[in-house]
Amino acid sequence: MSFGQIIPVKMTLCGAIFMLSACQEDFAHRAQAPIPSETVALMAQVGSDPQSPMLIRSYKKEAELEIWKMRSDGRYTHLKTYPMCRWSGQLGPKTREGDRQVPEGFYTISSGQMNPNSNYYLSFNVGYPNQLDRALGHTGGAIMVHGACSSAGCFSMTDKQIAEIYAIARSSFEGGQRNIQMQSYPFRMNPENLAKHRLDANISFWKQLKQGNDHFEVTKQEPRVAFCGYKYVFDATPADGESMEASTSCPPLKTNPEIARAVFEKEEKDIAKIVELERNGLPPVRIVYQDGGQHPSFASRIADVSRPEAIEPPVEIKLEDKSRQAAKTLDPQINQSSSLISPTTARMVAERHASETQTPLARALASDPRREMSAVAHEVETVAQNPKKKSKRSGVTPSFVKK
Repeated sequence: MSFGQIIPVKMTLCGAIFMLSACQEDFAHRAQAPIPSETVALMAQVGSDPQSPMLIRSYKKEAELEIWKMRSDGRYTHLKTYPMCRWSGQLGPKTREGDRQVPEGFYTISSGQMNPNSNYYLSFNVGYPNQLDRALGHTGGAIMVHGACSSAGCFSMTDKQIAEIYAIARSSFEGGQRNIQMQSYPFRMNPENLAKHRLDANISFWKQLKQGNDHFEVTKQEPRVAFCGYKYVFDATPADGESMEASTSCPPLKTNPEIARAVFEKEEKDIAKIVELERNGLPPVRIVYQDGGQHPSFASRIADVSRPEAIEPPVEIKLEDKSRQAAKTLDPQINQSSSLISPTTARMVAERHASETQTPLARALASDPRREMSAVAHEVETVAQNPKKKSKRSGVTPSFVKK
């Protein structure tokens, strides 16, 4: 090889090394970017600071992600709500690899799950699957909160949003927080949403999530999450010191009576409101998406969104509530001549009947999200393949990169 042939090779290698170095510096700059000054000022206004612990709450239907920060009294206060740029799948839990479902549940984020070198600008792993997901046989992983507005099961934000969220999380870890709790919900756990979705196949699972939501709402403290009997358990410990496993029956549990009372009172108020909404004619529905959605504020950013042709208004399927008649058949205590039987009361009767006739394991598996998701799979597929109208966005081809 002549000297003249060696020079270009060396120049090429040097160029590659320079580009790699510049790329690494760019990643480092992203990951170490400070929290915007206006957000730091907002923290001070709510009685918190950058190094205090944080907590994340997300809502698929509303396409919003909230950041909460701890105050000096140990209680969390709402800091900011970020509109979600993209989420994929349907309402309901993630159950298998490749289902494009954004998971629902309570997850844990450690500092080791932060990814400063993400091709999605920045990202962090939410911790799916958790112990309950694994016990239920749910598969998949690498579910992230990231930038780039592209989702195949992830919580997708804009690059600017993820830069700020990442910086807030980094500062909380630097302040000594060991783990960040992420609460992922199908929708805001309010009476109207629960009344509308009261006959959805996932309602048993969503009732579990509401318990965790209520614990947080009444205490403004991070609920302690445990698993037993194939379900979530919040702010409870075994009364006899036994260990708890998601796949084994729950032992006798010990709870804080003040928290338990406050949660019960909130639940009673919510049930009363749900009954009122039902009596006033709010119909039960199932919402079916083409493939997830996004916050309305991003409607004009079509070219930046993954699968833009799939972002159409969801289809609301009205469901027939047959629980009143079922309750009359199952419980003779209900006045047979009464025309006003609350669906909530009817379901309570049906659930009591089921609990009296099933084994503990059968009762636990009755709300298995794997089975609940399969109950709507055909209907979801049919609606997704036959949208009401052809998307005007189908000409846009998004680019995809690794997480």
